[in-house]
Amino acid sequence: IKERSQDNAELEQSTAAVRGRVDTLAERDDGSTKAEDAKLAALRAASGTEELTGKGLTVTLNDAPPNATARIPNVPEPQPNDLVIHQQDLQAVVNALWRGGAQGIQVMDQRLISTSAVRCVGNTLILQGRVYSPPYKISAVGDPGTMKKALAASPALQNYQLYVNAYGLGWKVDEHKALTLPGYSGTVDLHYAKPVAPTP
Repeated sequence: IKERSQDNAELEQSTAAVRGRVDTLAERDDGSTKAEDAKLAALRAASGTEELTGKGLTVTLNDAPPNATARIPNVPEPQPNDLVIHQQDLQAVVNALWRGGAQGIQVMDQRLISTSAVRCVGNTLILQGRVYSPPYKISAVGDPGTMKKALAASPALQNYQLYVNAYGLGWKVDEHKALTLPGYSGTVDLHYAKPVAPTP
């Protein structure tokens, strides 16, 4: 898995280099109007393939210590699943940040796009063909106050906070005056879902 993850990272770098050359060629005078150029720039920004800088937040999630015990009276001793980060925890953070107006999100060192899937297998995260272990960092550019409110309002994250208090799961939110997210550099082709031609 580690070898495949490394291969995927190298392929992403190669793809990014080719995309950069294609973008350079596309930016040559092709007779497009200023309105078309502006529309194309807006689409690039929305697609997540362009670098994004602004105010933002970083949320860090981590497993509880291996020897964790209940910290609160009358709470049962933890089961192994109570002490690790799960897929739904990561998804809850990402979804709350989007609801809070995030302009762009990065999980670990990868920018999310519309086809990104945050998936866990066991206690590892698999994102766009690469494997990560906790602690997990999720960074978002947007209004920090609004995103913090969205995190606090999420029912899934309110439940997560119960486990933070009871068993010591890791939770940290850092605010940034200037945060830069790289543009997504991997493939944008769909591997599984395919568009279906409309029936006549």
